[in-house]
Amino acid sequence: MSTTNIFTPFTEEELMPKEEKLEIIKKGKQFSIGVPKETCLNERRACITPDAVQVLVEHGHEIIIEAGAGQGSFFSDLLYSESGAKITNDPKEAFAQDLILKVNPPTEEEIDYMKPNTYLVSALQINLRDKDYFLKLAEKKVNAIAFEFIVDQYKQLALVRLIGEIAGTVSVLYASELLALSNGLMLGGITGVRPAEVVILGAGIVGEFATKAAIGLGASVRVFDNSLSKLRRLHTLVDSRVSYIDHRSERIKQSLETCRRGNRSTSKIKYDPNRDRRNGHENEKRQRHHRYYHRQRKSD
Repeated sequence: MSTTNIFTPFTEEELMPKEEKLEIIKKGKQFSIGVPKETCLNERRACITPDAVQVLVEHGHEIIIEAGAGQGSFFSDLLYSESGAKITNDPKEAFAQDLILKVNPPTEEEIDYMKPNTYLVSALQINLRDKDYFLKLAEKKVNAIAFEFIVDQYKQLALVRLIGEIAGTVSVLYASELLALSNGLMLGGITGVRPAEVVILGAGIVGEFATKAAIGLGASVRVFDNSLSKLRRLHTLVDSRVSYIDHRSERIKQSLETCRRGNRSTSKIKYDPNRDRRNGHENEKRQRHHRYYHRQRKSD
């Protein structure tokens, strides 16, 4: 095999392929996002998680978080810092960014911290605010986006539904805890123990997830709503496992009275230990009379 020499001004090392660094083009405008600490009483929610902070930082955005903003949700400042966020002790610095993320609406004092043409994403609770509040936002030229009105591709209020799902599930868990602390009863699911009766008013999103949570704990559930379409929808979603679904007011009254006697977690009436014994004797009398009546009919 013959070899041919090819003339080239480059050496063999210079002809070897080398690594090349490519420039990453960042698309779109980059924002500085401020996350102030919530000042509303008993507010423990955080509007952004450390994982979301990491994703935004990787896309070139700058995140400024006030110290202690995620403490109520057990997100420490260290977690946010390790995800790429900048921690500040000054709330004015958090409100001075291009985009503000909050859970509750900003107070009038917090609006003063914002710079003109700021974007605000938070709840606005329009029905609870007066005209002067929105005039102050307009004077600052704040572009406020109320997340309770954000619609997804299915024309549904996605964030409102999410909050309703959480509220419905948590309400049953809280009720179960209060029931156990008040008289030591459980919702159900125990062999040989009669399940507690849970009455749910409303068959919307909150009622739907409250029903699912109560059924999962083994309770006997009754749901009431004045909309037959909502009741029909819930009846389909829970696979006909709800013991009773009705919308008549007299039925609601009877169920609430029964539920109050069963739970007694919100009633100040003292428990009468003889009452259940009396009810048991009355039920036994009815059963004896029922058996006697059927024996008489057979003999005839």
